[in-house]
Amino acid sequence: MLRRRFKSLAVLILLLTFNAAVFAAKPVIDVYKDPNCGCCTEWIKNLESNGFSVNANNVTDTSVYRKKWHMPEALGSCHTATIGGYTIEGHVPAQDIQRLLKEQPKAIGLAVPGMVMGSPGMEGPHKMAYDVLLVNGDGSSSVYHHYKGD
Repeated sequence: MLRRRFKSLAVLILLLTFNAAVFAAKPVIDVYKDPNCGCCTEWIKNLESNGFSVNANNVTDTSVYRKKWHMPEALGSCHTATIGGYTIEGHVPAQDIQRLLKEQPKAIGLAVPGMVMGSPGMEGPHKMAYDVLLVNGDGSSSVYHHYKGD
């Protein structure tokens, strides 16, 4: 009798754990972008297809947000985002944001400076090599992930 109750309890715990994982909330990312920027919209679609919930905010000047969240202007791009206390600048791939959230390094966030052909939201016939940079609190950066080009 005790064994049967234990098995029933174990099955119940497994089902509850499974359901919690299935219905877990998507990570929410707040994006600040120019309303006329098509590549920003494509980057947002990429994030959504990779499990993020996106709050898109149309703004006239993204540099205000870079300054607010201590992202060096030299690493600027066409959109700035925040998630989990981190700043995301430019066309950073979803997998790198997911890794950042999992590893939780001491950093300002991630950046892909400029507008790199072949990065998420900037798809085209050719892919340029580019680096996703981990931006430290002092404004310095290091390569977090390198992507090869064609």
